Amino acid sequence: MNPSKSPSSRGSPTGWKSRSDPTGDLELARMAKALGHPARVAIMQLLISRGECVCGAIVDELPLAQATVSQHLKVLKDAGLVQGEIDGPRVCYCVNPAAVRRFKELIGGL
Repeated sequence: MNPSKSPSSRGSPTGWKSRSDPTGDLELARMAKALGHPARVAIMQLLISRGECVCGAIVDELPLAQATVSQHLKVLKDAGLVQGEIDGPRVCYCVNPAAVRRFKELIGGL
């Protein structure tokens, strides 16, 4: 076994030893993964341009089914990039500005 690959020298569950802030690295990876699909990028752009949106309005703008848009919104929300507020029978989504600022900060640190 290679000593540099021993479990005790691993910096994360993936075996990658970070040279910077491991928490920030994981945070960046989580957000980047959420933005790693063109539909989610399009949803973010739509939410940024409109300020907020209900899921049905997003479906009207994109060539995707309601269930697909909902799944993409869930991924973005789980990553903290989007917030959702229940408004009666619908959910109104908006970008989490603090998360977008943090993402830009983490990207800038590369």
